[in-house]
Amino acid sequence: MRTPVLGTFRPLARLRRGPFRPTALAALVALPTLALPIFASSIFASSSVAASAPASVTSAAGSASTGVRADLTAPPRAAQAIGGGGAVTSVDPDATQVGLEVLREGGNAADAAIATAAALGVTEPYSSGIGGGGFMVYYDARTHAVSTIDGRENAPAAFTPTVFTDGQGNALNFATVVSSGLSVGVPGTPALWDTARKRFGTWSLSRLLSPAEDLARTGFVVDSTFAQQTAANADRFRMFPATARIFLPDGQVPTVGSTFRNPDLARSYQILRRDGVSALYSGELGQALVKAARTPATAPGTSVYSGLITDADLRAYRARTPQPISSRYRGLDVYGMGVPSSGGIAVAEALNLLEAYDARTGASLSSVSPVQYLHRFAEASATAFADRNRYVGDVPGVPVRQLVSQPFANERACELFDPAKAHPRPIPFGAPDGDYTCSTPAPAEPAARDDHGTTNLVVTDRWGNVASYTLTIEQTGGSAITVPGYGFLLNNEMTDFDFVPLQAGVPDPNLPAAGKQPRSSMSPTIILDGGRPWLALGSPGGATIITTVLQVATEYIDRNLPLVDAIAAPRLSSRNGAASEAEPAIFTGPLGNGLTGLGHTLTLNPEIGAATAVRILPHGQFLAAAEPTRRGGGAAAVLRPAP
Repeated sequence: MRTPVLGTFRPLARLRRGPFRPTALAALVALPTLALPIFASSIFASSSVAASAPASVTSAAGSASTGVRADLTAPPRAAQAIGGGGAVTSVDPDATQVGLEVLREGGNAADAAIATAAALGVTEPYSSGIGGGGFMVYYDARTHAVSTIDGRENAPAAFTPTVFTDGQGNALNFATVVSSGLSVGVPGTPALWDTARKRFGTWSLSRLLSPAEDLARTGFVVDSTFAQQTAANADRFRMFPATARIFLPDGQVPTVGSTFRNPDLARSYQILRRDGVSALYSGELGQALVKAARTPATAPGTSVYSGLITDADLRAYRARTPQPISSRYRGLDVYGMGVPSSGGIAVAEALNLLEAYDARTGASLSSVSPVQYLHRFAEASATAFADRNRYVGDVPGVPVRQLVSQPFANERACELFDPAKAHPRPIPFGAPDGDYTCSTPAPAEPAARDDHGTTNLVVTDRWGNVASYTLTIEQTGGSAITVPGYGFLLNNEMTDFDFVPLQAGVPDPNLPAAGKQPRSSMSPTIILDGGRPWLALGSPGGATIITTVLQVATEYIDRNLPLVDAIAAPRLSSRNGAASEAEPAIFTGPLGNGLTGLGHTLTLNPEIGAATAVRILPHGQFLAAAEPTRRGGGAAAVLRPAP
């Protein structure tokens, strides 16, 4: 197997639609050539799995009882890489390695995206995996078309609009529902992989899942993010013996630098490789999943709600292929995910609002002060969230065309925007009815609840295909229920539904129902310039996904930051709640003072999102970018680094 090169340090360039011009950049960590010690031979060689065994964690000084060596070294991370042949960027270096090697061995962007996602199910098990769902936006270089795949979780057929109430119309306790079988929806991730592979890929599912199977068995080096997330969920994990057995070996949180193995998950990948996705939707994995959700095995003295998912629910699941959301911004074509995701709609509306603010004030977003930029950004995102919460859900008749239209944004800007002060929160929702003047908006309604357990990856290949893919199990750690003997966590995606209507007398499009998908904020995005891919990006972070994608895009397009600096910039997230969340660099400094002076209320959020992006350059070159520091830093890579 050839050794992949994940990147070589060089000064980043500010890349727009013109020629490639080097500019200065703050120093980034160089990513040297590295070997792949985790794989015995080729990462695509078939392998067999021993009988189910508990996860093991091994320090550098000792060896595991399984006999697997304990000398793994954590792959280095890089926030950017420039070169040709294809690019992969994710939050995790092991997963990025897997995707890069798929490209090296001739796979395309769809193949690499699936293999990378499967690897993230090993190294990011609290944010992704075969027990969850997600959305993919894909540019097909052969047809020059952007398509989407909806692998969102479905509600069980037994769900009703009052499933999360106590019989008296009161919402059940949210945290209690999260850590229970009642929160589990029908997973869509395996179906999305199979659909993407059949529509766009070139490799078999067995070949694509082989490296993830090997990674689960051989293990990965625990980093600070994995350890912190485990510690934060330790009490929930102890509620379920199968989860504690895997993720709290010997009852302890894995230490940073130790090697974590999950042979049960390797077994699940082996079954999927052998039987295909039918193993989950009508076979062995599905039967075990249904049992785990319907009758969760709990620690002594612990009781939780039982799930409603059935074998029939699994058999009925199909990944959807809806039309993408499309809009225009600064002469670029922006493509995102449609319903039940609100991401594509909200990003499009917010971008339209920013253009409307330019027109109303006579000052472009690129020319205003940093405080005024963040003010406009906050007003646009909060307004988009007001309309999202009122109109977007997995229901018929969502007024998509009107919500993403410039005339609707112009009306909303006229009604609400003042460059000198923030509009009181919550901002009222608008009327996307096609008749736009400057009228008084409807009454406001409360903000919706957020979700947070997601991850994102972006892949491009030498043929010009592009994949932006966001996947999730909802809350970090999902439902906390692990399928016994199979090593993967089940989602708690059903808690993305509103438990009760947000406002009495106002229709709520996000109430639960049989077979319905809960509204999502996932925002995988591809931007075209002149019909050709120009930028692809996405982020984890629950409802902050929308604001993160919007901020990275505008910092890059409008504020002229280099791409990695646009990702690294301190973030603000205004989602139409009483306060906007701000990272420390905003909250504690002059930017925060300026925003509060305009009437914004801020709360501190230590870290918002973890974006990944690829800028598609002329002449078959790519600039891959990831987080320099958030979540410990991401992993951006190109197949052939530029000299």
